[in-house]
Amino acid sequence: MTTRYTKDHEYVRLEDDAGVVGITDYAQSQLGDVVFVELPDVGKSFKQGEQAAVVESVKAASEVYAPVSGEVVAVNGDLEGAPATVNEDAAGKGWFLKIRLANAGELDGLMDEAAYAAFVKSLG
Repeated sequence: MTTRYTKDHEYVRLEDDAGVVGITDYAQSQLGDVVFVELPDVGKSFKQGEQAAVVESVKAASEVYAPVSGEVVAVNGDLEGAPATVNEDAAGKGWFLKIRLANAGELDGLMDEAAYAAFVKSLG
């Protein structure tokens, strides 16, 4: 299972033929308590870098950008009733959407786990 990261603190994890997209644990820790998540409609397509979702916390609202281009094939409807799941398990149950990749080559331009860890450390 390959996971890649963006400098905007999104992750995309390949599962079967789709990429599972969410925000990283670092991102949720910076946001604080998540109170609302706005998800896209299934069937919507995004280009890499376009706004795909919105996450709101007690501190701020932040855009969630598509780490790869593709079509939304599923959204995590559980977040509507339990947005705090993003804080509790950002990389697991707190995923936002699943996207069918239009171009798997875009993954090559994203950071792997070691590179992302070094990037986060550099922010300190």
